[in-house]
Order: sequence, then structure tokens, then C-alpha cells
Amino acid sequence: MSNFWCETLLIDGVAVTGVRVEVDDHGRISRVQIHGAEAADIRLGTVLPGFGNAHSHAFHRALRGQTHTEGGDFWIWRERMYRVAAQLDPLKYQALATAVFAEMLVSGYTAVGEFHYVHHRANGEPYETEHAMELALAAAARAVGIRLVLLDTVYLQGGIGQELAPEQRAFGDFDAAGWLARWHSLRAALGNDDLVTLGAALHSVRAVTPEAMREVLAGLPADVPLHVHLSEQPQENADCLAAYGLTPTGVLDSLGALGPRLSVVHATHLSDADRALLGDAGVTVVMCPTTEADLGDGIGPALALAEAGCPIALGSDQHAVIDPFLEMRGLEMGERLASRQRGRFAPTALLTAATSAGYASLGLGRLTMREGDPCDLVEISTAGVRTVGSSVEQLPLTATASDVLRVIVGGQVVADGGRLVGGARPSELMADALGRLGE
Repeated sequence: MSNFWCETLLIDGVAVTGVRVEVDDHGRISRVQIHGAEAADIRLGTVLPGFGNAHSHAFHRALRGQTHTEGGDFWIWRERMYRVAAQLDPLKYQALATAVFAEMLVSGYTAVGEFHYVHHRANGEPYETEHAMELALAAAARAVGIRLVLLDTVYLQGGIGQELAPEQRAFGDFDAAGWLARWHSLRAALGNDDLVTLGAALHSVRAVTPEAMREVLAGLPADVPLHVHLSEQPQENADCLAAYGLTPTGVLDSLGALGPRLSVVHATHLSDADRALLGDAGVTVVMCPTTEADLGDGIGPALALAEAGCPIALGSDQHAVIDPFLEMRGLEMGERLASRQRGRFAPTALLTAATSAGYASLGLGRLTMREGDPCDLVEISTAGVRTVGSSVEQLPLTATASDVLRVIVGGQVVADGGRLVGGARPSELMADALGRLGE
């Protein structure tokens, strides 16, 4: 493994100069020396912890730049998303995910939580090769060198009290027992790997009944990270209240699902009681500002949730943009627009949301640049037109993914100057993948 000397390293949001980072044989930090000897295998300039993308739907990237003349809302956009899902097969999905993960990597993301529900053929029939779609995603992550937490998703009904629609049949596993059996089999198939691990997700209260959620919660190991879409749309809340007399948060609370291992995604439309329940339980909230803006979902109560006790993490979701800096900026600017006040989240808090909190939500531990942490680093240019003159601590509010120079995962340089090590450009990979979707 390589050792690194950083001209400046952000540790807990504070710029520390002259830092030597030593790496063990497992790609973890074995020693951090402040004002340490400059002798190192690789010299870096200004360095941030790696970014954790806590919520991704890789195949949604195919819709970028294709839906902006249609108007409408989330539900109209969703119909286009179903049409893309119907075009996927394992080979096409692997090509697309490889391109998406490559774009993430060169943009500074060193880990991603893939909220995955396209399990089967479009008609709901399984592929001949067991776990073909899931193994395609794992192969894509390994090919580019990004950490993947595969959040295999339960998706059993088309809406509260509704069967799966024809366009949703690829997502389903008939019942909770069927999903659990497939999940445990998938865990064995993935094996032990430092780069790819298995988590779990409940799609939403729209797609999973409380009874099925209870069965899933009982059948999952307690140490597995669990994610769920929560109150993204007002209609979800209205339907849930009508069916169960509870908000989606209330349903999860009634099942004993709220706790530190749970991450709820979006949490845009919450009651005061919902916020209190989530905060008291220490649930992580994954905000996806660029997607929530792109789909017109609304501005979620991020600061109120943080003040209630919820760690805030960030994800790029449908990948209208893949840029961790724009997600950080979007989180803060949404708060400013809603409150008409500046400085709602300090730059340090934004960086924590994009790095350490994202890693923790995916079960990867915290990324604090301490001994035992993964050696996942991102070198940023401070001499470009966007960043020159910026305080290092305020780079979350000035830089973009275009300012990323080198990316290190597990002590290995995996991206350099917008390319994967080995020379592949994400744009070339994406052009090939999108071309295959049309075949």
C-alpha cells in the first residue's frame, strides 16, 4: 500500500498542514502524523475525506437531459423511469452502472449505497443466472474501484392495497419470505469483499405492507444497514394515513424500526411529531438536494431534523447531477431559501454530511481521518477559477466535481484528472452504455 503526504488535510473540518498518512495492508489508515516527515510514496496537495453517496439509483442516470420539456411532477417522471427499467438486462445494467460508478469516482465519491430494486426480467420472471442483476452491479463497482453497499430492496406492491403494475413486475419477490430467501442467498453469492458489501432497503410504505416490513425486520441480521424512502410525496402521507391511521414515520415506529441503523431517504414532508420520533431514535436522514429540486419534490426540514438529533447524509439519487459539492451546496441553499437566513449549516457540517455521515449510514464506519478508518481520500485543486482564494474549510461551498484531481480508495489511486486509472473516461463509458439501451 502507498503512504501519502498531504500539503493540507481537512480533519474534522479543520485544515491541517503537513500531514503524513500511513496505510496498512488492508487499505486502512494505520498512522496519521501531523507535521510528519514529507517522505512518502505519493505527495498530495489539498485533501478531503472521500465522499459517501448514501442514495443512488444507477439506472436513473439514463434519464439525464431527457425529461425537462414534459413538465408535470414526480409521478409523470416516474412513468419515464419505468420505461428505462424495462430496457435493462444484466449486461446492459452492468455497462450502465460501470459508467455511473466511474462518473461518481472521478467526481470524488469513494463509496455508494445502491438502492436496488430491478431484480428480475421485465415480466417478473427470474434470470437463468441467480442474482444476475445484483452481480452485475457488484462487477461494475469492482471494475472501477468504488466501494459499493448494495441495498437490496423489498418491493412487493404497486401502491397501498394495490398489486404490482405490469411495469413494476421486475421489482417484486411475491412476498417477504421470498425476498428474505433471495437476500440470504445473495449474501452468500457476493462473498467476503472489502469493496462490495450487502445492505437492505424497504422501498417505501407504498411498496411494502406493515406486515411484510415486520417479517423483513425479524429476518434480517441486526448489523445490516437498512434504508427506506420516507414521505417523499404528500400523496404517500395521505394514502398511508387513510390506510393505517399513521404517517409513514408512525408506521415505522409502530414496528420498532426506528433506530441508529435505519436511514430514511428524503423525509421531505414530515409532521412535527415525525421529526421528533426520528430525532429521538437517532435515525439518519439522507437528503438528495439535486434530485428533490429536479423533481419538484420540495425542500425538506434538514436543519430541524439535525437539531432534533438526526445525522444528515447526502445522496445523488437519480443523478440529474453527480457532484458531491453541489449536493452540499444544495442542502445549505435550500435552507437559506426556506428561512431567508445564511449560514444554516456550517461548512464543517456540510462536509460531515457528505463524508462521515454517508459512510456511517452505509455501515462503513465513520470517515474521520483517524487510525483504523478506510484510507479514502480526494485531492482538490485550490488554484482553479472556482477555488482560488477560497478558504480550505469553505471548499464545500466553492468547489465542484471539476476541481477533483486524484481519488484514493483503500490506499490506492483509482482516478486521476477525470479518468479512471488505466485511462477510461466516464463519458466514453456512458456513451457506450446508453447506446446499448437503445438496442
